[in-house]
Amino acid sequence: MLPMPNSALILIPIAIVSLLAGCGGSHAENASSGAAAQDRKVRIELASFIPVSVNVIGEQLTHISDELDRVSGGNVTFEIFEPNALVGPLEILDAVSDGKVDAGYGAAGFWAGKIPSAPLFCAIPFGPNSSEFLSWLYEGNGMKLYQEMYDTNGFDVKVFVCAIIPPETSGWFANEITSVDDLKDLKMRFFGLGGVIMGKLGVSVSVLPGGEIFPALEKGVIDATEYSLPTVDESQGFHKLVNYNYFPGWHQQSTTHELIINKSVWERLTDTQQAQIETACKSSILHSIAYCTAIQAAAMKRNEERGVQVKQWSPEMIEIFRKTWEEVAAEESAKDPFFKKVWDDLQSFRAEYATWADKAFLR
Repeated sequence: MLPMPNSALILIPIAIVSLLAGCGGSHAENASSGAAAQDRKVRIELASFIPVSVNVIGEQLTHISDELDRVSGGNVTFEIFEPNALVGPLEILDAVSDGKVDAGYGAAGFWAGKIPSAPLFCAIPFGPNSSEFLSWLYEGNGMKLYQEMYDTNGFDVKVFVCAIIPPETSGWFANEITSVDDLKDLKMRFFGLGGVIMGKLGVSVSVLPGGEIFPALEKGVIDATEYSLPTVDESQGFHKLVNYNYFPGWHQQSTTHELIINKSVWERLTDTQQAQIETACKSSILHSIAYCTAIQAAAMKRNEERGVQVKQWSPEMIEIFRKTWEEVAAEESAKDPFFKKVWDDLQSFRAEYATWADKAFLR
């Protein structure tokens, strides 16, 4: 858990701010009360899906919190709670929507069991890189559809993208994988839509939070795993148990992390405080791209020095993954109208984007 803010500050839990600020007055009334409203100090309790000690993706939440404290002058702060301190990682969405927790930090792909379209806002097999993904989210219909997804499914949350990370590794295995037959009957932790693909190829897939993966691998509950970037996987110690690490991360060419805030909590903030949270998130996106990209090569070299076999999927395997993804996308679109709406919109955006990108970038 992060240390509490300076005790000299009077921090008011967001759940009782409106009572102290004006006996339940509306957001508009509170926001118009001038300097007193702007000086009101707000502490937002935030449940994280990952410990802040975890390399890169946990550290990113510390960056968001520090940046929010900086841009707000201490006016708005996150009190971060580690996984399971308030709720479990897979319970965050429900807890925030129900108002049991003010806010949560996680990844939309974890909600696939509740909302089939959720993974499309997190990580897409053979999907866009970070710059193209952000272009769709902010300049296309992405963020509008992201919020609409939660609204139409009855979740009372305001959503923001607060980080985006570059391609992940696509799996740690005990043995070399040379064909689809080598995947069959493997018990593997796999995230999001990539996990659906692996399931169609004969893998027994489970979705485990980060802290549960190493023990499951160690005890033989799973045989293999994918998780995150080389530096993150290194920090989890997977190389101690299995030593075939595969690239490229076809299943997650870029991955977003989200901040969700209970709507009532959000609406009780002033316009300035809302803008400060949005600014901190956008700062975090820049930091996550630059920082994550810069440090991966060193981790890969360290793994090779430990004896890890860093492998590339063969073109044949990549094509199998791609064709299976096309089948999954068609099946999910047929089953869920909103999945189809998002997928069609993204495909249309990518086709337009490719008109320029195919000629502008070196291949």
